[in-house]
Amino acid sequence: MNEYALRASDLFKTCFRKSPETVLFAPGRVNLIGEHVDYNGGRVMPCSLSLGTYAAAARRNDGVIRLVSVDMGGAAVETTSEELASLPCVPLSFARFGWAEYPLGVAAKLIENGFCIGGFEMAVCGSLPRGSGLSSSASLEVLTCAVLKELFFIRLTGEQAALISLAAERDCAGVNCGVMDQFICAKGRKDHAMLLDTHTLSNEYLPFDLKDAELLIMNTNKPRRLAGSKYNERRAECEEALRLINAAGLDKKHLCDITEEGLAFIEGALPETLRRRARHAVTENIRTLKAAEALKTGDIVTLGKLMNASHDSLKNDYEVTGKELDSIVYAARDQEGVLGARMTGAGFGGCAIAIVKKDAARSVIESVTARYKAETGLTCSIYTAKTGEAPFGKE
Repeated sequence: MNEYALRASDLFKTCFRKSPETVLFAPGRVNLIGEHVDYNGGRVMPCSLSLGTYAAAARRNDGVIRLVSVDMGGAAVETTSEELASLPCVPLSFARFGWAEYPLGVAAKLIENGFCIGGFEMAVCGSLPRGSGLSSSASLEVLTCAVLKELFFIRLTGEQAALISLAAERDCAGVNCGVMDQFICAKGRKDHAMLLDTHTLSNEYLPFDLKDAELLIMNTNKPRRLAGSKYNERRAECEEALRLINAAGLDKKHLCDITEEGLAFIEGALPETLRRRARHAVTENIRTLKAAEALKTGDIVTLGKLMNASHDSLKNDYEVTGKELDSIVYAARDQEGVLGARMTGAGFGGCAIAIVKKDAARSVIESVTARYKAETGLTCSIYTAKTGEAPFGKE
């Protein structure tokens, strides 16, 4: 049991005066490429991380639910399974639970879908940097599914857990996200990335072997204050772009159904801003398919170039990077031994990633840290990414 699992277990014992029945883990995620396409019917290529969220939990026989968090502190959040069954699954109903709206939303959605959930107590502790964009909310949601599956012996697949978690985030927390985060947090595998079709949910595991290179996570330590509002804004812009494209006669269900040959049609059918938004979605989907082939063949150089192109598109066409992400990405790209770098996540802060030759990693970290501090006044955190096993990854 590692430090974070121990902290969750210790908090459980302190708050609930007994030992937990189970201690489980769900990973965070990093998206290698395929950004802002999961709500446009495109392909994404994430991997699950060794960083994530731990929970210590046990059943109660009186229907009471009590949740505590090492990271959030404060008194236990309390409700009952009966109350959850009666609450409308809307943000207004769950906002009063604070951070616990995520796990309680999952419990409510399981009840709504016919699963038998009783009372339980749970203490959680995360190893993901707060506000980093490495999907702490999806990690907590999927973890709750895994905990409740074990405590109440419910039959729940990884895909079901991902979709229940997605429904909880959308309906109960009010975040209109795509399916990628929950899916990879539920079904990711150690030493693998995943190529996921976000429309059909068909998926393929890819060997994550960077050979003589490694993946760095570069946390800007800039809170993602604009990410939520801009995320919803970009999603609305994409929906409008698709409407206008279809009105002009293309007839596509999603932007990412448009091929490279269809880019010329976009140019003539849309006003400038919507044209750039749609162009990013289409080209990012194409880049993701090419990146998957590069990973299959071990062509890490090509993978790095595609990551560079992805960031440039997110900066120029989708406009979701910002000063801090651009600073850290371009600082990395200028270092010898860096094969590619890009932002990851919703943008406007959070994290970027870079593929770096192992023998250059220390020098890159030192140089990027110094330059980023000089350009932004902020101190970044850079560490090597390790893949992790998700609770439903072996099914």
